[in-house]
Amino acid sequence: VQLQASGGGLVQAGGSLRLSCAASGRTFSDLGMGWFRQAPGKEREFVAAITWRGGRYYADSVKGRFTISRDNAKNTVYLQMNSLKPEDTAVYYCAADAGGASTYGPSYDYWGQGTLVTVSS
Repeated sequence: VQLQASGGGLVQAGGSLRLSCAASGRTFSDLGMGWFRQAPGKEREFVAAITWRGGRYYADSVKGRFTISRDNAKNTVYLQMNSLKPEDTAVYYCAADAGGASTYGPSYDYWGQGTLVTVSS
């Protein structure tokens, strides 16, 4: 599976961005999909995940602000990010899990290259 993330950029605090992750190489509808992020000097952390059935999970830090969704016809998963804060600044990675979707990074089988989100104060 190849994953191509896009949509990152520079935004002011309180603004919005939508990240996209296009998948190829495998039946997308069978995959659980997740978003993770890594800020400078910090470990990678879970952000959101969506199962193949559409069940959603969120990190407490983004609940109510971020929304994960998927379009199986387009083989794409999205992360709508609203009310962005400077602490959301990170490289965001999408990942695919052939066994489902979870909050645990090592369970994911495939990773995209990352897209940088910078939130200015």
